[in-house]
Parts: sequence; structure tokens; C-alpha cells
Amino acid sequence: QVQLVESGGGLVQPGGSLRLSCAASRRTFSDYGMGWFRQAPGKEREYVALINWVGDSTSYAHSVHGRFIISRDNANNTVYLQMNSLTPDDTAVYYCAATPSPTLRSELRDYLYWGQGTQVTVSS
Repeated sequence: QVQLVESGGGLVQPGGSLRLSCAASRRTFSDYGMGWFRQAPGKEREYVALINWVGDSTSYAHSVHGRFIISRDNANNTVYLQMNSLTPDDTAVYYCAATPSPTLRSELRDYLYWGQGTQVTVSS
């Protein structure tokens, strides 16, 4: 069992930045690939960014590529999402999730553990 707790969400103006954190409870955090997903009101949950076990392979959704950066600190059981140049379209609840797959996975069904989510609102 892996417990995930997100933090760092909030209200930010368009063009601003936020950094989300996701702390994992398990010591074997490095055995899991991690993903950030988001869900806007009335929309399906979608993948945002992925990172593999080691942290040397990443993937981004087209809508955030070049603006968001995913990273992980296995020594501290934490994964991050640096979000830059935010727009109102980035407004959503952001979730981190863990998968035992050694390859990058963008499908929700591949993720066994989910955090409770953190709200990000981009508005002037």
C-alpha cells in the first residue's frame, strides 16, 4: 500500500507559477513510476506528466509540454510538478498517482494508488 499526499495547489494569476509536491508513504517509492493527472469541472481526468522509477525518463501531455516539469526525489519519497506560464485552462484538481510499471504509462487504469488531489485555480 502506498499513500500519496499532494500539496502546493492554490490560486495563481495567469502567467504565474506553482510547484506541486506529492509525498509518498512507502520506503520503496523508487519501485513505482509516478504520474500527475488533472481533472477540470465537467471533464474527464487526464494525464499531465509522467516519470519513471529512476527519474531519467519523462513524458508530458501536449497541452503542458514546455511549461511543466516533473521530477522526483527518491531519497525523500517525493515527486514534484513545476508549473510555469499557467493559463486558466490549467485550472483543475491535480492528482499524483503511482504505478508498478517500469515503463511510462498514461492510462489511468495502470495506476494503483492515488492521492486526494490538490486544487489549482488560475484566474486574475
